[in-house]
Amino acid sequence: MASTSNRTGGGSFYGDAAPYRSRQGLSTRPVASSDEIQLRIDPMHADLDDEITGLRSQVKQLRNVAQEIGSEAKFQKDFLDQLQMTMIKAQAGVKNNIRKLNKSIIKHGSNHIVHVVLFALLCFFVVYTWSKLSGR
Repeated sequence: MASTSNRTGGGSFYGDAAPYRSRQGLSTRPVASSDEIQLRIDPMHADLDDEITGLRSQVKQLRNVAQEIGSEAKFQKDFLDQLQMTMIKAQAGVKNNIRKLNKSIIKHGSNHIVHVVLFALLCFFVVYTWSKLSGR
């Protein structure tokens, strides 16, 4: 809906009728609620059938716009639901990968400690053996 709202000339949003006044014979009265428009019909200067036809076409246009808005809202809701499901799956995948990474770090960290202890024992054994052999 790329039309502009034109208050004086009608425009495609309002059909052929102006938003606050119609042809001669119909006029609007201000009411307390902005959702209502009351029409006063002067049967001497207006053709009631043309006015009703114009109003019906505007109601049809509004109904079509409402249906388009409804279908767009449904599309957006479905899209957001899919996006939320994708985010949940991605979050679960990241959690799984972090768990695997932590296990791997613990496993490899333990291997490094074992290697350091074995190297220290080997060095101690070499120094002990060398001191016994050189002391004789």
